[in-house]
Amino acid sequence: MDIIKNYNDKDLTIEVGNRIDTVTAPDFENEIMDEMGKFDSLTLDLSNLEYISSAGLRVLVLVQKKLKPDDIPFVIVNANDTIKEIFSMSGFDKILTIK
Repeated sequence: MDIIKNYNDKDLTIEVGNRIDTVTAPDFENEIMDEMGKFDSLTLDLSNLEYISSAGLRVLVLVQKKLKPDDIPFVIVNANDTIKEIFSMSGFDKILTIK
């Protein structure tokens, strides 16, 4: 899993590449949690993500639950067709904001 964090003022974009699976999901979660409280919006760019497992989906829901009480926007962008299909089949396209 590759992670690149980019700040534009208080807006954070995290680019994730390769795979988010059972092995990499804890690191993915830690990378996001390390930034909590430092941003006003979070964009997750999945343009280089090839696969996400249920462990990765769990992290996305956890992040959304942490941000929602403070009305901090959380958007997922640039997911490929395979990742979009995983979101759709799991119902996560109804839970998360995916553009």
